[in-house]
Amino acid sequence: MYGYTLSGLTGMDSVTLSLLGLCVAFFLVLYLIMKGINIFLIVFLCVTIVAVTGDVDLHTAFTRFFMGWFNNPAYPRGSMTEAGMPIVNSGGFVGFMKANYLIFLTGTLLGKMMTVTNAGKSIAQFFIKLFGKDKAIISVPLACGVLGYGGVSAFVISFCVFPIALQVFKEADIPRRYMPGALTFGCSTFAMIAPGALQIHNRVPAAEFQTTLAAGLTVGFLSCGVMLLVGMIWLLGTVKRARERGEGFVAKPMDTFVQGEETLPHWFVALIPLIATVTFVNVPLLNGRPLMQLESGLVSGSIIAYVLMKGYVAKDNSLMANLEETVKNSIAAICNTCAVVGFGTVAQAASGFQTVVDAVLNIPGPPLVGVAIAMNVIAGICGSASGALGITSPIINRAYGVLRPDGNALLPPDQLHRTLAIASSSMDSLPHNGYIVTVTNGICNETHKDSYNLTFMLTVVAPAIGTVAAVILFTMFPNWP
Repeated sequence: MYGYTLSGLTGMDSVTLSLLGLCVAFFLVLYLIMKGINIFLIVFLCVTIVAVTGDVDLHTAFTRFFMGWFNNPAYPRGSMTEAGMPIVNSGGFVGFMKANYLIFLTGTLLGKMMTVTNAGKSIAQFFIKLFGKDKAIISVPLACGVLGYGGVSAFVISFCVFPIALQVFKEADIPRRYMPGALTFGCSTFAMIAPGALQIHNRVPAAEFQTTLAAGLTVGFLSCGVMLLVGMIWLLGTVKRARERGEGFVAKPMDTFVQGEETLPHWFVALIPLIATVTFVNVPLLNGRPLMQLESGLVSGSIIAYVLMKGYVAKDNSLMANLEETVKNSIAAICNTCAVVGFGTVAQAASGFQTVVDAVLNIPGPPLVGVAIAMNVIAGICGSASGALGITSPIINRAYGVLRPDGNALLPPDQLHRTLAIASSSMDSLPHNGYIVTVTNGICNETHKDSYNLTFMLTVVAPAIGTVAAVILFTMFPNWP
């Protein structure tokens, strides 16, 4: 340790003081993000609070833990902090950036190509026509889910599908305030964490546990099916109750609606890039390895989308301008997540963090219960599923996987991978989640007060039920593929 610590100056028990600091930081994150404060300013403030109350030197907290010790031979994996705490995720900001930036970039690129070619709109309209006016609201999360499973980033999907969702809600006379819930349910739950999904939420645990993107295949799809079913039932029931109260769609001044029919590619052609990408990345060759890694598959899907549907790109829509925007957006997106991961790395070094982890992991019952709860707690603190996965996966690997001190894994890596992925999609969607804030306030121009009740049920409660299903199924049928 360097310098003085608050616990030493006050005489308060260091663990108690650290736990207090972690709680204060968590509620500050919630409050300040609801106020619209920049995520970096919030993180810097909360890192300071966690470090000062957690017996971590402030300079060390920022330069080593927050920024990360990634690839520093002086601090190999399994290093200890000055306070004797294990560093279970020494990547921090830089480590997460190095490991995952290309996934953010290529996922954003695929989303951009699906947008400029109108492929995303075509897929959404197909689902709208399939379900008809009475159940049109179902089409919104399903269209988002298809795009998400194919690797398009959640932010891009929301921007892409919003204009169509607006048209659907108007024609079906559905209250406008339910739009954030429908969009976020499709983008950030059942499809994002399903086996084989081309998302970072699959990549992070796959890299940690040395598994494939399709790990926990059977239980994963069944649990995601439960999640989807619960969410759809609640969504339809909510709309039905609103209609019984006489509520309907009320447009806002900024709303614009498409007049007449747009020229869109055929829905099956629009699906080809997504089908190709999923196939490239998930279907094994004779040697057992997939044809492409995730990043290469996403780039290939982007090229296929542009080549197949170039005729639907507006003449004044410059390819170079779209590529420049893709790079800018991907950097902004991953830097926000890196900041959250850096904060989590500092939190791990605090003297009270291990107490929280031990308490959660030692909850009575099947080991996967502790795994799921630990994932939810950290995702709730971070407000980010991908960021929380980067923090939690190494912790769980040390507790239950191949990184245990005795070298004996207590749970199969496929179970750990899929349980963490599914659990990450629940408590991450609290009001301070950056994606929830962007969709609710930025894209849909709604308020948390008016719309978050439905969003909470669809993106927190429904995934929590799916997580319970996964834990039960893995416990009862551990040998399922």
